[in-house]
Amino acid sequence: MGRLAAEFHSLGYKVAVIAVDPSSPITGGALLGDRVRMMTISDEIYVRSMASRGAEGGITRSLRNVVRILDAAGYNLILVESVGAGQLEIEISKAVNITVVIFNPQTGDSIQAIKAGLTEIGDIYVVNKSDLEGATILYNIIFDLVGNNKKLVFKCSAKMKKGIKELTKCLVNLLDDKKYQARDKLILENELRDMILNLIKEKSIEKIMNSQEYKKLVIKILKKEVEPYNAALNFANKIIV
Repeated sequence: MGRLAAEFHSLGYKVAVIAVDPSSPITGGALLGDRVRMMTISDEIYVRSMASRGAEGGITRSLRNVVRILDAAGYNLILVESVGAGQLEIEISKAVNITVVIFNPQTGDSIQAIKAGLTEIGDIYVVNKSDLEGATILYNIIFDLVGNNKKLVFKCSAKMKKGIKELTKCLVNLLDDKKYQARDKLILENELRDMILNLIKEKSIEKIMNSQEYKKLVIKILKKEVEPYNAALNFANKIIV
């Protein structure tokens, strides 16, 4: 990510990087190691680390708000690095104009590549650390999976500084493509839908948990007067009706 951000900066883009790190399911804390890996890039590149806070799909609830603020602040190239959460990662494609799926050799990614979702959401596929053993095999696997769909597949090595310029050039071309620019409307629709559904979910759960009927049901289950699954099913049916 650091090499890519630096390359865009050298082309005159005002670059911002949002690096999302996974949170602990127990404490909610995050190492924010992505930021540490980018300490050497230009001070003119804005870098913001964010904890996932348990958000599904590799994106945080506040990610879209941060992107909107950075866009309003004049950043014309915003790079989002998500948590790398396997198949849950597919949600990230709903929040960005261009999705780049990155695989690393020697990490089991050849198996992950076969799973539905990751090989469907990307506009570009990258085998990173191409200087490592197994990179060519992984590249061939991914190319066989997505190459027939005219998707773009690259091999890059940040360490060896190979493939970064070619990847950047490809991304610049896609950014100028009206098809990808038109995704702004779809992104907004997805954002609004997700916000509405999340608010409905949160408010509904809060209302249910505070209801007397729910509290009575918990006591009945503790006393083993009712079976949990059927009790939950009957409770849900009453709410839906």
